[in-house]
Amino acid sequence: MISKAELDFLSELAHNNNRDWFNENKKKFEKHQEVIKSLFQDINLGLSAKDKLEKMQIHRIYRDIRFSKDKTPYKNNFSVSYDRAKPYLRGGYYLHIQPGGSFIGGGFWEPNTEDLKRIRKEFELDDTQIRSIISEENFQKYFGSLQGAELKTAPKDFDKEHPAIDLIRKKQYLVYRRFTDKEVTSPNFKEEALVTFAAMRSFFDYMSDVLGTNLNGEPIY
Repeated sequence: MISKAELDFLSELAHNNNRDWFNENKKKFEKHQEVIKSLFQDINLGLSAKDKLEKMQIHRIYRDIRFSKDKTPYKNNFSVSYDRAKPYLRGGYYLHIQPGGSFIGGGFWEPNTEDLKRIRKEFELDDTQIRSIISEENFQKYFGSLQGAELKTAPKDFDKEHPAIDLIRKKQYLVYRRFTDKEVTSPNFKEEALVTFAAMRSFFDYMSDVLGTNLNGEPIY
């Protein structure tokens, strides 16, 4: 269970984002990190009981500043991602813990060119099933709508007047659910995280079917 202490540490780090402060407080960081890791591992066990995962990746607190204008050395969050077992299962789960900015996300962050084209062609052919999924009660309750960066107009070789153009022009297919600090530190947060991830499953399974077949519905693996 996450306590207010973990969030307070991240807030302090955000205001003292330098190596001297971090080194002086490294033991505190390691203590809070263990609490967070324990939660992430418990969620991994819960997810693995319902879905087939390829890996869990707990992200480092250290920022890669080589190509960034922001030279602060540390992240002010704890985060983890859980990848489904490719190639048959697609989609990824993500949990982000940050004071005032915690959220659960998932989906298709950077689909490669081939996958993106396959998804768009599917929606061009028939968008009935995806619209049914994102209209489901659970999907609406937890996520509201499908998110992600999108083009301002139709991608090349697609009709800008197509009825599914709102889906076709997306470059990402993502879902998000935000949490307050009170919700993150509540005793049932782990269960709420697992319920939220479960609400993504029908979306992920549909997209896995799309990416695992050609336009004739024939398996490609």
